Amino acid sequence: MTAIPVLVVEDDPVAADAHSLYVARTPGFRVAATAHGCAQALRALDRARAAGDPVELVLLDLYLPDGHGLALCRTLRAAGHTADVIAVTSARDLAMVRQAVSAGVVQYLLKPFSSAALRDRLERYSRYRDSLGRDGQAVGQDEVDQALALLRTPERTALPKGLSAPTLETVAGVLRAADAGLSAAAAGVAAGVSRITARRYLEHLVESGLAVREPQYGQVGRPELCYRWRS
Repeated sequence: MTAIPVLVVEDDPVAADAHSLYVARTPGFRVAATAHGCAQALRALDRARAAGDPVELVLLDLYLPDGHGLALCRTLRAAGHTADVIAVTSARDLAMVRQAVSAGVVQYLLKPFSSAALRDRLERYSRYRDSLGRDGQAVGQDEVDQALALLRTPERTALPKGLSAPTLETVAGVLRAADAGLSAAAAGVAAGVSRITARRYLEHLVESGLAVREPQYGQVGRPELCYRWRS
């Protein structure tokens, strides 16, 4: 089976590297290029098409330095690019989700997420393509429904064992709202969980490329680890 070429569009270089690594580790996919903005993404799409190896899937952050990801979706369609789009973003506004669907986004993955969550979406996308990749007509409505359901029904493998999505969202929200770095203890108090639990979620955010960890030196004793949301 030929690997599906993927364009990763993400303005944060660390997150872009992480997403590219996740794609490369998923069988059946390969990274065609990485772009950090709308203009760079369009150039990458044009180059790939001109080389006879067009991009077939775009992992797209919506907040880019030179434009909005949904505007990029419309531009690439106007330019004749047929790549499918998976939004990989922190945008939680339901109106934004509706606009994304209208712009042709096939899946919408919220940050923060784990490598398992992205792999699940990619594998489902691959099965969706396989189900509709043959010629001919659908036997009936059930066949169409089953193909679309592959995109819409997530597996329960989105987070590492022991982590829950609601708590992750709470801890991430605490970190995003903080004006300065937070210790695990401070984050735990704000999120209503123990220091040890907060540290596990904070470390997951660091591993996902959404937060950074740095030592904070006091007057005496060992430096305390502090976490801050990556801008």
